[in-house]
Amino acid sequence: MDDSDLIEHTVSSEPVYDGKLLHVRRDTVRLPDGQEAVREWITHPGAVVVIPVLDNGKLLFERQFRYPLRRIFIELPAGKIDTGEHPLDTAKRELREETGHQARHWRHLATMHPCIGYADERIEIFWAQGLIYVGHQRDHGEFIEITEMSVADAMLAVQDGEITDGKTLSALLWADKITSGAWPLPE
Repeated sequence: MDDSDLIEHTVSSEPVYDGKLLHVRRDTVRLPDGQEAVREWITHPGAVVVIPVLDNGKLLFERQFRYPLRRIFIELPAGKIDTGEHPLDTAKRELREETGHQARHWRHLATMHPCIGYADERIEIFWAQGLIYVGHQRDHGEFIEITEMSVADAMLAVQDGEITDGKTLSALLWADKITSGAWPLPE
């Protein structure tokens, strides 16, 4: 099959909603068979998720209330990429702000796309080692509890349904493969 048998082309595009973080668009597209369809989608500036590895081998996690689902989630540190900001700078900023740690060693692991059916968001996954506690600098209105967990315990928490956040699940796949030796840590 040729890629042209799958690709949709934009015929027209209009803004539906412009918020502080999210922007909703409604596009008319031409399908590969020549028919037209409507695609509603969200533009997002992108984000990072950090796998912070302590000297004892455990990972730093956050417990945080997430309003849309009205519950507390266990997550790895993460945050939105600011306009013009390099993703590594975002990762360093978010690790410091949320956990109070800085890292001596950083590796970019991968890019994930969490909502491909309705958003253009990408999340860059980073590995951080050589952590030093320097004090957190949380944003106004940000309430977070920090906890440590081994990769094995985190994977059990996934299995038990205690960790369900998509970016954390994707990052834990990398953490599990790297710590088990199945995948090398990228240079």
